[in-house]
Amino acid sequence: MDFKNKSIISIRDMKRDEIDFIIKSAEILQDNWKNYKDYLKDRILGTLFFEPSTRTRISFETAMKRLGGMVVGFSAPEGSSLAKGENLIDTVRVIENYCDAIVLRHPLEGAARLAANYVKIPVINAGTGAEEHPTQALLDLYTIFKEKGGIDGLNIALLGDLKYGRTVHSLTYALSNYKVKLTLVSPPLMKIREEIIEDLKNKRIKITETSSLDEVINEIDVLYVTRIQRERFADATEYERVKGSYRIELKTLKNAKKDLIIMHPLPRLEEISQEVDYTNHAVYFKQVKYGLIVRMAILLLIFGFELK
Repeated sequence: MDFKNKSIISIRDMKRDEIDFIIKSAEILQDNWKNYKDYLKDRILGTLFFEPSTRTRISFETAMKRLGGMVVGFSAPEGSSLAKGENLIDTVRVIENYCDAIVLRHPLEGAARLAANYVKIPVINAGTGAEEHPTQALLDLYTIFKEKGGIDGLNIALLGDLKYGRTVHSLTYALSNYKVKLTLVSPPLMKIREEIIEDLKNKRIKITETSSLDEVINEIDVLYVTRIQRERFADATEYERVKGSYRIELKTLKNAKKDLIIMHPLPRLEEISQEVDYTNHAVYFKQVKYGLIVRMAILLLIFGFELK
């Protein structure tokens, strides 16, 4: 399967065989990544982060450097010509002359696709607005695949901010390629966007919605927890109404399956107690390691290398 020079903008652009190919490539790479440590030695990755990020930015930078490549870019618009009023299109058209691929995070929905329309090098969407985060969805799928031995047949619950959480939006669309039961757990104000539910009506996925985790905790195989994203709220009083809606503690898990896994895209605030970290359920720090492998695989694929 050929990913050479392809942009990674939305998980919705991918078919299941393409997603499975990336998962397979990551699995090949996981125990053999040192065999590829010089493959990108002549390549430069531009990281354009118009929005704060720690994990995603460092993950991409580490992935590129482990493969022998170089990284240039910025982690805040204040340190770029955007502070002078330069627009996004001009910025990416300039950066295109310095780099072989661009990783872009931006607060506005559609920014990554817009950028990809104006440059001839691959653009990887590292999160745009409350819309999409495709590489997070891919690493989430890889985590589930590795920890549960597959994806089909699972009962997966998404908990927390399902309205503004771009990670859950991308993951929901990604999971629609598989035969799974998806349980959406959120306060009424934080329910997933109605258009997403409409988009998935003719897919294989079965979706139920509830506001009570206790009602479903004994049925689920995967619990994907997200924080309430304060920065996405236009109305601070709305945030105050929903913050702290859920907190996963040891007592929360007393009726859970023994092999339930708990995931989180991080950063974590108060939604998972630290005492849960020491249980066999917690895989959110493993997720970070899996994410590095997946992003290494993606970089190799878009630069034309097949993993064998």
